[in-house]
Amino acid sequence: MSITLDAAKLYPLKFKPIYMERIWGGTMMSEVLNRQLPAAAVPIGEAWELVDRDGEDSVVANGELAGVTLHELVTHYRGALTGKKCAGNERFPLLVKLIDAGERLSLQVHPDENACRELGNGAEPKTEMWYVIANRPGAKILAGLDSRATKIRLKDVLDSPAEVESMLQVYSSQPGDAFYITSGTLHAIGAGNLILEIQQNSDTTYRVNDWGRVGPDGKPRELHREAGLRSINFTNRTSPRIAGTVEQRNFNRKFDVVTMCPFFSVSDLRLVSPWSDSTGSGASFHLLSAIKNRVEIGRGECKTVAEPGETVLVPACFGAYTVTPVDAGEAVVVKTTL
Repeated sequence: MSITLDAAKLYPLKFKPIYMERIWGGTMMSEVLNRQLPAAAVPIGEAWELVDRDGEDSVVANGELAGVTLHELVTHYRGALTGKKCAGNERFPLLVKLIDAGERLSLQVHPDENACRELGNGAEPKTEMWYVIANRPGAKILAGLDSRATKIRLKDVLDSPAEVESMLQVYSSQPGDAFYITSGTLHAIGAGNLILEIQQNSDTTYRVNDWGRVGPDGKPRELHREAGLRSINFTNRTSPRIAGTVEQRNFNRKFDVVTMCPFFSVSDLRLVSPWSDSTGSGASFHLLSAIKNRVEIGRGECKTVAEPGETVLVPACFGAYTVTPVDAGEAVVVKTTL
């Protein structure tokens, strides 16, 4: 599609979600976020809210650029859209997903840059962050190795789901909690979680255990144990959990979630009144993901409303803008920049 809009007229952009069938998919996107999901033979497990990859490319849903793909925007606007930090990128650097886990996801790991070089075959590094939007009672997050886990012990128990779980750090899931999953971290999202995921633009995943599950064809899904074991960082035993706040206040608050990551920075906004922000000198775009209640994002005539679960891309060149709660009560917004 031909793009004629001047960069100076760029505005906060929303995109059409791309829904993915997953054998472990759930129903929380429709129950919690009131999403109208497409009919599917296999449950919907993921909504790719913002993606720029071969085969999957987000399409603008609002304003004059409706129908244009994210990749077309990146190619046309370059740094005006993405910012000075990644003006030379051929692709948008991040991928944003909603994950709806009706069942536990596979036990998996993403490689780091060193592992990718060793493994080859197009492997891409992936560090990600999960933000818990909602959960069912008893939902768990499995992320990171327990202090007792060694490569030999883990390899010996990979065929025993109960023993594998004993090798992991296991957390009770709570809305507002975040988990910083660096590449090399062994992890699994437990059943009953609805999660916002911010990640590097990568789709490399190595499954090392699928909990005895079989696919629609009645056969076990493929495992990638050799590549997975080579990708796990056995020296990292830090806790990936960043506890969220459960308290509500009658004033605006901002909490740092991920600050030391080289790939993205994430904060948690709790808003009861308009919040002023700016992309400043254009170093980076801003992504604003509505978690609880609707918010209006922009300035003047350039505004858009984000429903819970939706992510709005504020172009790096946009400058000053306001995030305004639309509904009564506290609005929760996850903000991501580079």
